[in-house]
Amino acid sequence: MLPAPPDCSFSSDNAAGVLPAVIDALAAANVGPATAYGDDPWTQRCVATFRELFDAPIGVSLCWGGTGANVVALATMLRPWQAVICPSGAHINVDECGAPERFTGCKLIDLPAPDGKLRPEQIIEVCSGEHSFHHVEPAVVSITQSTESGTLYTAAEIAELCEVAHRFGLLVHLDGARIANATAALGGDVRSFTIDAGVDVVTFGGTKAGMMYGEAVLHLRPELGDRVDVFRKQAGQLPSKMRFVAAQFEALLAEDRWIAAATRANRSATVLAEAAGSIPGVELSSPPEVNAVFARLPRPAIEALQAWSFFWDWDMSVNEVRWMTHFATTTDDIDRFVAGVRAAVADASA
Repeated sequence: MLPAPPDCSFSSDNAAGVLPAVIDALAAANVGPATAYGDDPWTQRCVATFRELFDAPIGVSLCWGGTGANVVALATMLRPWQAVICPSGAHINVDECGAPERFTGCKLIDLPAPDGKLRPEQIIEVCSGEHSFHHVEPAVVSITQSTESGTLYTAAEIAELCEVAHRFGLLVHLDGARIANATAALGGDVRSFTIDAGVDVVTFGGTKAGMMYGEAVLHLRPELGDRVDVFRKQAGQLPSKMRFVAAQFEALLAEDRWIAAATRANRSATVLAEAAGSIPGVELSSPPEVNAVFARLPRPAIEALQAWSFFWDWDMSVNEVRWMTHFATTTDDIDRFVAGVRAAVADASA
């Protein structure tokens, strides 16, 4: 019999609440009027904070959400007859309801990447063929850090991808929905695998990192963002009361809260993996690199557990599921979830 379910959800880091400091920042920003569309002190301080973080005069454009921010980022990098090279499992390819294609007019060239990571030779193969005006023109390489498969690119791997992409005249976009988790896992220096590695544009995630809502499009090459406000307006991603997005980022980035929160989430995934992986009948796909645990277990156990404490399937051809942790995951949550997994697997084997 399954025990009482945990108080938290292991379905997604979107299930977590908001960091207390971010809530406080929202409340503080809610005092008095402020000029709309970013002409306010919060947005000015937020831009300065990002520029200090990257140690460069980058372009900073705040948006409502991740899909919209990716659309805005890609729109500034593309013409309608051009294409984006990405992994087949990329969020822009699988989970954004065709938004990049609809709003940018581009084609996505999705390449196989079982571990979520593109390889330089794949870019070379796409770009080395014969092209004419009959064909779409590859213009952008889009990667995700950390990837949808829970893996990480090293700074050296991203630098090599950027070198190859730039050699063929392509730009590089990094979808950083979980850039906080990647930064924490790689030692805390976000510059090492972005601007220093040659990335051109970053979608910097705030929601999964502990904000209520909000993402930032960062043009690490500022000239690429010359018309970003036009694209942001057309895409419905221009917050009129922008101070409330800016205030959240200001609080999140202060005192490295974003890294501390991501470190807790990553650590919780390691604890969960070690505990669940010791249960007979549960097989970890690989040790977690960030805050995602991928495991294989009997199908009846999966169905029972999802009814008890929901989480998402991943690859049902091998009975693989995904369990996500976040900054608010507690030891008690993990213990109760693992107890449920143990009971469900035992029932399935009886």
